[in-house]
Amino acid sequence: MPSTLVHVAIGALVGAALLTSEFDARAVAVVVAVTAFPDIDAFAGLVLPGAHRSLFHTLVFPTLLGGLLLYDTLRADSFLRRRFGTRGVRIAWVSLAALVFGGILPDLFTNGVNALYPAVDAFYTVDGKLLLSDQRGVVQTFIEIQPPEQSKPRPSTQTLHYSTPVDPSPGNEPENVERVAPVFQAGWELMLVLVSVVVVGVRLWDARRR
Repeated sequence: MPSTLVHVAIGALVGAALLTSEFDARAVAVVVAVTAFPDIDAFAGLVLPGAHRSLFHTLVFPTLLGGLLLYDTLRADSFLRRRFGTRGVRIAWVSLAALVFGGILPDLFTNGVNALYPAVDAFYTVDGKLLLSDQRGVVQTFIEIQPPEQSKPRPSTQTLHYSTPVDPSPGNEPENVERVAPVFQAGWELMLVLVSVVVVGVRLWDARRR
């Protein structure tokens, strides 16, 4: 699964792309903090089994936040606009985009999140391949249709536990349990972080220069 550092790198790239004239160190700090927030549910897993990848990784979470944000920013007397101006509104919307694209989707597209929790307690993963073959035509495995009798029940908070440094295994931990905090688990993750550092660094330099 992508580390929090990888999530933050994606969120920073979203900020660099969408903050436009509002881009500065404080704005991007807010965006990356919101991007990293979903991983806080690893701590909730200590008291609520299966909370990691469920509590704050559900798409219900940003949907509710987006609804509240839309309601406020469309009002004539918007609290956000009155308190922080148009800059605050842009940072809020960009942070929401970073939450989805950087905080949740990377996990959904690797080894899964409880995408509709708590409405539906089931983990989903978007994984597969799309090929163009001169013999087989279009080959894709993202959507596989199986007869109901061949379909396996989806894992839920009752049956699936994601190992984290905070909570490596279900139940009580043995004294000698290994706590592993992933940083990079693939070359593309290292590449992504390096690209993010360069892009955000150049944008910060350019913002200060102006």
